[in-house]
Amino acid sequence: MELLSLLTLLLLAIASNEACQVQSSSSETTKDWWQTAQFYQIYPRSFKDSDGDGIGDLNGITSKLEYLKDLGVTAAWLSPIFKSPMVDFGYDISDFFDIQPEYGTLEDFRTLIKRAKELDLKIVLDFVPNHSSNESEWFLKSVKREKGYEDYYVWHDGKVNSTTGKREPPTNWLQYFRGSAWEWNEVRQQYYLHQFAVQQPDLNYRNPLVVEQMKRVLRYWLNEGVSGFRCDALPPLFEVVPDSDGQFPDEVVSGATEDKEDRDYLTTTYIENQPETIDMVYQWRTVLDDHKRIFGGNSSVLLIETYSPAWFTMQFYGNRSTEGAHLPFNFNLITVMEQSGLSASNVQEAIDLWLKNMPAGRTPNWVLGNHDKRRAASRYGKENIDGMNMLVMILPGVSVTYQGEEIGMTDGEISWEDTVDPWGCNSNPNIYEQYTRDPERTPFQWTGGTNAGFTNGSSTWLPLAADYATINVEKELSDDHSHLKIYKALVALRKSSKTLQNGSTKYQALSEDIFVVQRSLTKSATIVLVINFGSVAKTVDLSQFDKSRTESLQLLIRSIDSTKKEGTRYDPKALSLDPSEALVLTTE
Repeated sequence: MELLSLLTLLLLAIASNEACQVQSSSSETTKDWWQTAQFYQIYPRSFKDSDGDGIGDLNGITSKLEYLKDLGVTAAWLSPIFKSPMVDFGYDISDFFDIQPEYGTLEDFRTLIKRAKELDLKIVLDFVPNHSSNESEWFLKSVKREKGYEDYYVWHDGKVNSTTGKREPPTNWLQYFRGSAWEWNEVRQQYYLHQFAVQQPDLNYRNPLVVEQMKRVLRYWLNEGVSGFRCDALPPLFEVVPDSDGQFPDEVVSGATEDKEDRDYLTTTYIENQPETIDMVYQWRTVLDDHKRIFGGNSSVLLIETYSPAWFTMQFYGNRSTEGAHLPFNFNLITVMEQSGLSASNVQEAIDLWLKNMPAGRTPNWVLGNHDKRRAASRYGKENIDGMNMLVMILPGVSVTYQGEEIGMTDGEISWEDTVDPWGCNSNPNIYEQYTRDPERTPFQWTGGTNAGFTNGSSTWLPLAADYATINVEKELSDDHSHLKIYKALVALRKSSKTLQNGSTKYQALSEDIFVVQRSLTKSATIVLVINFGSVAKTVDLSQFDKSRTESLQLLIRSIDSTKKEGTRYDPKALSLDPSEALVLTTE
């Protein structure tokens, strides 16, 4: 029995490492702008400060648009810039139709849009639909039960404990930021639901007035010239319908943690991934498509943030009769590695999980990091950041870069005293590092000078990462070989190569350490990516991967520590790879 189990595991391991072939969803036909785009996420507070207050702003972004143009990115996605008390640094919005004053004004935003259009750059905004700030006019009116706002949020009387006689929250539901997801409001004499911070009450999407209000938000910013939206935190948009007595069910203990304050202590069956969420995304897509139909111009893109199971995530794309999100974000290269570590077989698992579940004719996308996850260079190791950037650029579809990944930025070390992220602050000095998102949000490193060139002021809103003197844009532009120059070369190749835009894809983990991707297109050069994720040198025989691969391959792009030379041809049957070395080669 033990031998049989071992054999089964071995066969599964072999099967999982078989080469996977994916045909292009379209040949050399013209694609819409977003289908081969390079999206670049800007966290405005940390990108560039223009007025010396130590906080990034819109004019700072505008001043650096030429940097984005030089990188070759297609569109910049801005994390929230709307009016906010900044409890969750912009994700607690008090006015969805105005700009946060410390970031600038509506005129500053219009200047940014105008300059971006001059540079042929598109601007995508964060759309935060799940909740508002508790300082929002909508919430204040709802507290007072003003007409039209009575049910704008999820309110509940709660229940009375039969033993103590005291009022308690309606359910045991937990928020993301630790503790109960219900908060008592003394004025209204009811509890309200907040799946995030107490200051972020959940909007009630079972109220048609709320649905229409949020569509107004989309139309308003489309009319201001944005090219689409990244929709934040979709899983908790709807909760289950209450029963006939108006009661919600409790979640059950998950067994994932013994920390009763942690959201993972309970399941999220009733508070995440409800079917109505899918339909709401379809409605938002209609808003975007209607805008194009009425006003013309380019397509506006709908990007979706969801850390949901594949069966749920893939529904966001749409169905046979209805279009949904252009791109539900693919976090597999983050989540699979978080669970299992970085290896060739785990990279293959992450890619398989998306491409084998994605509906036919849809566009894949690849994400390495964002403002909620530790920096890619820290998670994968600094020595692997070039290889991972190569991976997302060589795979088919869309790449998404979080600011700083192009230069190999690493996490900053933030003490408990300097912690400002509510997720960290709601914990304690002993465990805050498990929760805080501050390390990946440190200011962007433009130079090795004072405050990394981020601000002319005397301080920064978060401490700088310690390595800014050696990892910064200015230095990497002047170095002969750098993360930044590798990144720029990758983007240029993606844009110029018909093979990368339209070719078929074959990929395989040749071992636990060696991963290969091959992109092919008739009458065009084949592109091959080879990565050694291991800590020892290896010699690779690419004929294991493709029996027809016998002719020499020319090196196009190499990782930062590689000693090989661009333009040199190498034998595919005996390709030597140093530890963490990554190469992009071509048949030309």
